[in-house]
Amino acid sequence: MIPIKTGARQAPRWQQELARAIVDPAVLLRELDLDPGLLPAARAAAARFPLRVPRGFVARMRKGDPNDPLLRQVLPLAAELEPAPGFVADPVGDHAAQVAPGVLHKYHGRALLIATGACAVHCRYCFRREFPYAESRAGADEWRPALAYLAGDASIREVILSGGDPLSLSDRRLGALLAELDRIPHLERLRIHSRQPIALPERVDDGLLALLAKTRLRPVFVVHANHPREIDEPVRTALERLARAGVTLLNQSVLLRGVNDDAATLAELSESLFAARVLPYYLHLLDRVRGTPHYEVKETEASAIMEVLRRQLPGYLVPWLVREQPGQPAKMPLL
Repeated sequence: MIPIKTGARQAPRWQQELARAIVDPAVLLRELDLDPGLLPAARAAAARFPLRVPRGFVARMRKGDPNDPLLRQVLPLAAELEPAPGFVADPVGDHAAQVAPGVLHKYHGRALLIATGACAVHCRYCFRREFPYAESRAGADEWRPALAYLAGDASIREVILSGGDPLSLSDRRLGALLAELDRIPHLERLRIHSRQPIALPERVDDGLLALLAKTRLRPVFVVHANHPREIDEPVRTALERLARAGVTLLNQSVLLRGVNDDAATLAELSESLFAARVLPYYLHLLDRVRGTPHYEVKETEASAIMEVLRRQLPGYLVPWLVREQPGQPAKMPLL
């Protein structure tokens, strides 16, 4: 691998790994010894929503298994092109909640800042797979209106960095944003929603930890793992480094057909997360975005799975089963 350089300096390892991510379905199928007959459908679906997956994440997949639960999260499928009633472009009401460029304000006391549209991995079930990032994100030159909105509402105590994945920002750009947020006196907490500690654990490096040490805001990371095989040794190391730095670590999962739609898998995921210093937080029912009906688990089935989980695990290892509904004051728990 030829090191990537930024100016006269070599780019950090996480950026090098991000540059090596697989973006061609043919390469993914070849790496995993899969049937090349899957390629036409994969290319057709990837033309609508591109493939991207880090090679380290691919290394956790079983070769020769088209139903591998990690592969199923990233492999473009023909089913994505089939229309389905009730599956829409904006299933959670993001457009209606946008109050300034890149700022979504749905819930009391907290607001979400879309810091970037870039992700290390393109999850096929992503509820923002059709989000117009070019029009809506608060990029480096467009942060002023977003920051002005956050500064102008003293009820906002927590800012949520999302995207895309906010850790796709370079340390320089992320540090500049955190410095601006630090100057807003009523902000108390910094919540970062990121898949990168799971999909690209190299991102949790000395540079990121130094940035987190500088902010006065109390940091909370909500990471995103759906299956216990996502938690390998590099991921555990990354999560433990964040925990030792004083970061509160929570996990949110999506309940996905063919990935984690059974109690045994979810119980193992909770145990693996807790061993890595992460508390299970949310288990989301699928947001019904276009192209994802093949992932949906019905509410009755989800409730039955949760009943089994509650009998098997202590309460602090059982995530809240929730659905996001536009216009509601919070995520809606399904009891």
